[in-house]
Amino acid sequence: MTLLSAINQVCDIVSLSQFDSVYGSDEPNAQTMVAMAQEAGDEIARRADWQKTLKSHTATASPENLPDDFQRLTPGGSVRTSAGAFVRPVTNSGQWAVIVGIPSTQPYFFIKAGQVLFSPASAAASAVIDYVSKNWILNDPAGPKATFAADDDTTLFPERLLVKGIIWRWKRQKGLAYEDNLAEFEADLAQEINADRGAG
Repeated sequence: MTLLSAINQVCDIVSLSQFDSVYGSDEPNAQTMVAMAQEAGDEIARRADWQKTLKSHTATASPENLPDDFQRLTPGGSVRTSAGAFVRPVTNSGQWAVIVGIPSTQPYFFIKAGQVLFSPASAAASAVIDYVSKNWILNDPAGPKATFAADDDTTLFPERLLVKGIIWRWKRQKGLAYEDNLAEFEADLAQEINADRGAG
């Protein structure tokens, strides 16, 4: 399913005529649908660590620049040394200042201004950083992206969630009853997240 086919599926449900093209269209309804697709997709991508958005990055030094597509670390043990030991996270600059000042065999990391800092700095060599990419759209031939760029773009999560996410947003904007559609979207989202984790 593509951006265009997802939006046309929504059109069938909300009683709009289907579009020949939506991306870059001058048609106000098409523009609204594309904006809602982006908003829905951004939410769906944020709500789970989808398997197809999971990435790894190998560090070389401290500080190490985070990848351009970095959104957030994966939960639980997302940074490991080359020997496989977990690097403990530090979440505020005050703690980091103390840790850097005290020599320790336990490696720590701190994220600041788009970089990962390691203490001791030697822990950065070949350390692995597991993260969730912000790119949830597949564009051919450009590859994964964070924003729609063409009618034939597809998603890295189950496309039916995009359709359901657009439907309730459309109805809400038009002042129609949307609560049932939102509840259906939430139920399907929970089911697909479990399935993606191999639990459903």
